[in-house]
Amino acid sequence: MIPVSQPFLPPKEEYDQYISQLWDTKWLTNQGIYVQQLESELKKYCQCSSLFYVNNGTSALHLAIKGLGIKNEVITTPFSFVATTTSILWENCTPVFVDIDPTTFCIDAEKIEAAITDRTEAILATHVFGIPCEVERIEEIARKHNLLVIYDAAHAFGVQYKGRSLLTYGDLSAISFHATKLFHTVEGGAIMNNTENSELDQTIQLMRNFGFVGENYAMIGLNGKNSEFHAAMGLCNLKYVDALIEKRKELSEAYRKLLGDKRETPDIMKSTKYNYAYYPILFETEGLLLQVQKNLRDNQIASRRYFYPSLNTLPYVTSAHKCPVSEDISRRILCLPLYSDLTLEEVEWIAAIVKEGQKAVIV
Repeated sequence: MIPVSQPFLPPKEEYDQYISQLWDTKWLTNQGIYVQQLESELKKYCQCSSLFYVNNGTSALHLAIKGLGIKNEVITTPFSFVATTTSILWENCTPVFVDIDPTTFCIDAEKIEAAITDRTEAILATHVFGIPCEVERIEEIARKHNLLVIYDAAHAFGVQYKGRSLLTYGDLSAISFHATKLFHTVEGGAIMNNTENSELDQTIQLMRNFGFVGENYAMIGLNGKNSEFHAAMGLCNLKYVDALIEKRKELSEAYRKLLGDKRETPDIMKSTKYNYAYYPILFETEGLLLQVQKNLRDNQIASRRYFYPSLNTLPYVTSAHKCPVSEDISRRILCLPLYSDLTLEEVEWIAAIVKEGQKAVIV
């Protein structure tokens, strides 16, 4: 079976060197040495001054919303992983969906202002597939209307926009280090505070650890910490990230050449150094997508409908708005296998199955 994604694992002996020391220190969690070291190295790699390593990307979103004190309406995208919406709902806020740009699949910045009300407090946008949102335009809107900006940057590790890490845009960025991501710590995530507000740093730090200070509890918190075992995996993997991006680029370019390059799907803005996190293709119809997906499955090749369904159609979203572009694209988009151990021969085989007899149209 060819999976749609597969975790990169470093040489086992490298990981063992870290893990063997834990049997000596017995310091397995609670902001241990490896967690501290990983946070330090991630700050350097991501070009940010404030970063908090947590147990997963969803916790990062929760902590971002709670840490900024957001309580009312949050303008967000319907085209993302479900955690983007459920984090808003879980924090008792109201998601207000704005449709997406049909070329980048990120939130359409030109439609945001029309959705702003006197209850709007924030914009939570996703860098879909690691492709930058219109960050300058969103910042301009946020400043004009005194709104906070959070980016769900789950897919954006290693991406640079105009010479800066994409993670340094917005008030806060939340990222996932899940096993399927380009850079992973098996499970994990992080929050980047880009506000230079030291009080917000302290708030996130407290909320990550039950709101615990000494023997007292300063505020409501959760158990958002991560372990030394996970941090050790991150320390091993970080030095391989640039090479993994290059391999993914090679595979993505092979897909594009084999499947046709009418245009990139989705479009990547200029001045972007991309990480090739996914390889999505857009079919002419949902029926065609389903047929191709079946043929891939019949040949023991996995694929996935990132992101389906459009989040504004979820049954527990009561404040849903019509988002015709997102609803349409979510029905017609399919991600093909892409990971570091995938071979060019396998890419050729996958592309042949997509094309042969299916009349797949990449638009």
